[in-house]
Amino acid sequence: MPEKVVQLVATAKGLFVFESEDGRKSWSQRGPFCETWPLNHAIGDPATETIFAGGGDAWFGPAVWRSDDLGRTWSHSSEGLAYAEGEEPIKTVWSLARKGNSLYAGVEPAGLFRSDDDGATWTHIDGLQRHPSRPEWHPGGGGLILHSIVTDPADPKRIWVGISAAGVFYTSDGGETWEPRNRGTRADFMPEDMREPEFGQCVHNIVMAPGGRDVLYQQNHCGMYRSDDGGRQWVSIENGLPSSFGFPVASHPRDPSTLFLLPLNGDIAGRYVPDAKAAVWRSRDRGETWQALREGLPQENAYFNVLRQAMATDTADPAGVYFGSNSGSLYASADEGDNWVRVTQHLPKISSVETMVVAG
Repeated sequence: MPEKVVQLVATAKGLFVFESEDGRKSWSQRGPFCETWPLNHAIGDPATETIFAGGGDAWFGPAVWRSDDLGRTWSHSSEGLAYAEGEEPIKTVWSLARKGNSLYAGVEPAGLFRSDDDGATWTHIDGLQRHPSRPEWHPGGGGLILHSIVTDPADPKRIWVGISAAGVFYTSDGGETWEPRNRGTRADFMPEDMREPEFGQCVHNIVMAPGGRDVLYQQNHCGMYRSDDGGRQWVSIENGLPSSFGFPVASHPRDPSTLFLLPLNGDIAGRYVPDAKAAVWRSRDRGETWQALREGLPQENAYFNVLRQAMATDTADPAGVYFGSNSGSLYASADEGDNWVRVTQHLPKISSVETMVVAG
């Protein structure tokens, strides 16, 4: 059956949808949708072709948008997306994840919500707020945000979240109780004798390798890491990369040993691609060695960065790889990163790129 590859691009001014029906040789563009709300993350369910987009700000408030027809019509809801009276109001939705019939939303200030009716209503999973370390969490540069949600494909009660700047937390009971899982990751911004704390690391993004319930990859403010035991212990995989700083990480859809990173030149050096030359870095051996992929990417005067959820892969064969820049350009590779094309430019700041493959 012919396939259609869909890119969901969340931006500071709404959602854009890109579609290819010719093997990713050309792309059509639609949008902006969601009434040009500021959006942080959008995901799609290829089984139902439903799209969810989360965002908002102090003016709009938080909300999750939903489309059941690949973006042609939309509704949105914030019912239940609130902390208890007297607590700090939720500013925005930062991340979304879907597992079975449950939809999860990570918000700022950091917290996790679940919807069991496709985003119509939300329930606060308050175990994180009751964690003993919660009073000691401090915001990263972008705020105290829960930006990464990883669910176990075989056990819906196992969830990992990434919080800037509290670190990685894990639950095995659906969110009632949580434990920090940051051992082996650095916090170089702390005093020298406090640089490997139990929590407080500035994690930037975490993903799970395909088929491996306990293999995780992490891009951190202070390094790139892999865990082979569900985050109990992390090991550095930054040797061979041009920098230890960046935001996005994406895993291959089928090969647990292949992942993609896009390092930046450092946290106080401008936060753009090193030497203003764009490259996606690929490892085929779980981060032991790296290869810079530059063919088709700008190699001069590229002063952009790529935000934490703005790089993704698709499930086609060979896998596609995509990223969107904070300067509004969208790039795509149909051969696992070997060659790249610019799909479009001049979009608003791109916050996230996600994909889904549906029937054509």
